Formats: sequence, structure tokens, C-alpha cells
Amino acid sequence: MFDNLSDRLEAIYKKLKGRGVLKETDVDEALREIRVALIEADVSLPVIKDFIAEVRVQAVGQEVLKSLTPGHQMVKIVNDHLTHLLGEEFVDIAIASKPPTIILMAGLQGAGKTTTVGKLAKRFKEKGKSCLLVPADVYRPAAIEQLHVLGRDLDVAVYDAGEEKDPIAICKKSLDEAVNRMSQIVIIDTAGRQQVDDALMEELKQIKKTVQPHEVLFVADAMMGQQSADIAKTFNDAVGIDGVVLTKMDGDARGGAAFSIRRVTGKPIRFIGMGEKLDALEPFHPDRIVSRILGMGDVMSLVEKAEQNFEQEEQEKLQKKLKSNAFTLEDFRDQLKQVQKMGSMEQLLGMIPGAGKLTKGLKIDNSAFVQVEAIINSMTAREREKHNIINASRKRRIALGSGTRVNDVNKLLKQFAQMQKMMKKVARGGGMNFGSLMGGRGMPGRPF
Repeated sequence: MFDNLSDRLEAIYKKLKGRGVLKETDVDEALREIRVALIEADVSLPVIKDFIAEVRVQAVGQEVLKSLTPGHQMVKIVNDHLTHLLGEEFVDIAIASKPPTIILMAGLQGAGKTTTVGKLAKRFKEKGKSCLLVPADVYRPAAIEQLHVLGRDLDVAVYDAGEEKDPIAICKKSLDEAVNRMSQIVIIDTAGRQQVDDALMEELKQIKKTVQPHEVLFVADAMMGQQSADIAKTFNDAVGIDGVVLTKMDGDARGGAAFSIRRVTGKPIRFIGMGEKLDALEPFHPDRIVSRILGMGDVMSLVEKAEQNFEQEEQEKLQKKLKSNAFTLEDFRDQLKQVQKMGSMEQLLGMIPGAGKLTKGLKIDNSAFVQVEAIINSMTAREREKHNIINASRKRRIALGSGTRVNDVNKLLKQFAQMQKMMKKVARGGGMNFGSLMGGRGMPGRPF
């Protein structure tokens, strides 16, 4: 996401930083280029106009033009205003003091409301909150069944509406069940339309009046760009929203919807959807997003992902194995699975400062992880524990069992041996963990 904007701003900043003195004409030229960059990012024109005007007022001040590093000062001003435009800081969903917390989802058909309901339910469940999902979309074929399938996959309760076809009645009755179940969170999946219409808005108004939700979240398709901002404004004016979830951000390299929606509605972007999987929902931290846009990475999000996927107790066990040189192929396979849960390598590298630039245009093959796992799974328990016993005949058997070539098995064993040597040296100094090895030269199955 934001790839195009990131490239354009990086070029502008490089030019600014290279000048020892900035004149007002230099600032105007830079702002013209920033304006073009934002237009290409599909940010709405009124938002761009206000943004450029605000930045210019501060950028032509004496403290910038006469400072020792005017180029850096200019960059900082733009950075600060981008962060402000996106909302300053992450605003999470507030939990009601008296349960259940009621969350009403709204948006157009195809924006990803139902999938987002599942993602939110998974997030709340991981925090120890019990959820009840409510299927109030009685119009879209299979919408109710889709929510029930998500509930079964997540092991989360879904309200059974039976033969009831009135969405308002469904929502009202579901609250009684939530109280009986002692559910802490109720998430209502409402109907969408191909386009905004009066009937949809009236239905949402009636549902909102009936259930009195603590949060109304507008789900927007980021691929629609500035058009999604117009739709968000319509929903906000007619129904009233409290926050936004931007979906399909993994498929949008422009990112203009984020800037436009935040400015037009004044409501915080709560989360962004980064894929179809139920764990592909990220909290929206404006400062971290701007850091990613500027190629400075997002270390905090990377750390949080690691903490979610790597248990402390398991890491302590791994530390002991590393120090005693007892790290096996089976341990490596288990750790590899944990890394895969963190997301694609493209996303992870994008969070590492500077890595995005170094790997730009590089094709990263995530399927290499699958091949490594298949090879290790085709080994016996003894072979995984003592890889040195794997001779030529064993290699042929492993290659046949994993659907790979003997050369692939040889490569894995060679790289693993090199990795063990490296780990043995580093582990003596302490502070060794699997995460620090991910960019290592000897990483088995390195996917690029």
C-alpha cells in the first residue's frame, strides 16, 4: 500500500535535502510536486487543496527558510501534516462499562463487511472476549450462511434468526440472546447495496435506533479511492458513524482513500484489512503508516506481530537449545510456521527500515517456505534430530516423498549446517532468537 506515493515523496525529499538553502520558490516547487503525488494517490482534490495550503503556511516561515537544515525541516513539516491528516494516533474500539458492547457494521455490498465481522470477532476472542455475531443481511444470497461458517471456523456464537426476515426484529431479539449468553461483544452484520439508496439508509437508521450501538463502523473498499470518501460522508451524514475500517489495502498501492475518508468524515480509521485471511486485520496507527510511506519502516508493528506469534516460554526453550547447539530441523520447521503466521515476507520486509528500498522489484517467493516444510516433513524423526545421518539413499527417499529434487534436499541440509555454525557463535554472546536469523545469509529455504 502507498507504494506510488512513497516513491514520489522520496524523490521530492531527496531533492529538498540536497539544497543548503531553501527559497520560497523552492517550497512552491516542492508543494506542486507533492500535489501531483497526492493526486496520483487518488486523494480527493478538496483534501489536497487544504493540505497544501496548511503546509505552505508553515513551510515559508522564517524558522524553516533560515534554519541550518531547511530541507530536513520541510520534510518534517510534511511528515507531521500527513500524520495529522490520517488522525494522529490509533483509536481502538472502546469496551462498554456494562456489557455487551454493541458494534454495528455498515457499508456498500462487496466492501467486505461480513469478512471484517469475522476478523473483529477473532481479534476480540484473542483478547478473551466472548462474541455473538448477528446476521442482519437478509437480502444477499448466502450472507447468513457465510456468517455461520465464519462462526464455526472461529468457534464463535452466531445468532440463529430462524425464519425471521425482518432485520430490525433480528437485531432486537439478538440482544436478548446476548444477555442470556452473557456475551461481551455483539457484532451486527447489516445489508449492503450496490449503491447508496434511501431504503438502505432508513433501515440502518431504524436498526441503530433499536439497538443503540456503542460503535457504528463504516467498512470501505480502499480500491474505490476518493469515491469511498464520498460514500463514507453520505453514510455519516445520514446514519452517523464512529469509525472506519478500510478493506483491501493490500491490493491498493495508492492509499488515497485513507487520507480522503479521514478528512471528509472527521472519523478515525480504526483498522485496515490486509488480505482475505481472518488474521489480516491491522490496527491503523497514522504515525506508523506515514513512517512506512517514507520508507522508514514500522518496527513497532513488526515487534507486535512477533510478540503475538512467538510465545515467551517457547522462545526461552529455543534459547537453551541454541546455546547447547541442540537446534534441530524439527525446531526450525516449527519456528518457520510461526514466522509464516506473521504475514507475507513482502509485508514483513516493508516494516523493516530500509528493507523496502533494498528489496524493491525483487520477487519474493513465499512458496519456498512450503517446500522447506515439505522436505523436513518427509524425514523421519531421527533424521530431523540428527541431519548428519542423511546419506544419498535417504536423500532420494526424502526428495521423492516431498515432491522435490535431491538437489533441493542437499541445499537445505547445507544451508542448515551453515546456519547452525552461525547460531553457535552468536548464541555464546546471548540475545539470540529465531527472529534475528530471518535475514541471515545461511537461512534454509530463504525465499529470495
